Amino acid sequence: MAITTALWSFALVVGLLTLTPGLDTALVLRTAALGERRRAWGVVLGIQSGTLLWGALTSLGVTALLAASQVAYQTLRWAGAVYLLWMGARLLWLTWRGGESGGDDTAGQETGALGDPSDSLLGGWRRGLLTNALNPKVGVFYVAVLPQFIPATAPHLATGLLLTSVHVVLGLLWSTVLVAFARVLRGWLRKPSARRVLDRVTGTVIVGFGVKLAVGD
Repeated sequence: MAITTALWSFALVVGLLTLTPGLDTALVLRTAALGERRRAWGVVLGIQSGTLLWGALTSLGVTALLAASQVAYQTLRWAGAVYLLWMGARLLWLTWRGGESGGDDTAGQETGALGDPSDSLLGGWRRGLLTNALNPKVGVFYVAVLPQFIPATAPHLATGLLLTSVHVVLGLLWSTVLVAFARVLRGWLRKPSARRVLDRVTGTVIVGFGVKLAVGD
């Protein structure tokens, strides 16, 4: 398989994966829709940093330990599940605690439910990185898929990073669309009740992914 063919084939696979709604989509939409532009891009960059990390570790053969070691996989799986459950439950708790009369103060607390209340690029990056890096299924995906697209005669590490970069670029392009779409929702989200609806939906999605990760094989 030529490198050019490998790039196009891998782009098709990860492109479909990128377009599939999931936890990353929910985090980016929620953060951007609340007007936290810097934090939203921080989340995007953190998620893509996690993708690059998984790609690099797979190219080095490190993530093969996840497939070979049940202990390593289970440890990372439970760490990721606990993290997602905590993040989603905290978001839900802050919205319900405010009730229907929470007003703008409750909305402000909800904004900080996923981290530092300020619109921080670094805070968003940390959130996105942890969410991606603590998901062992991303690592298993790379272990199973990435090596199949690396030509036998190509340098393993360099080609693996090149393929992963394709995934990162597609993720950045799709995130740009999501952030732009979220701006449409900002007028509606000026209402505290609308913010609570968004955060309850996002919190439920995050908890759902945490439960799925905890009970999955």
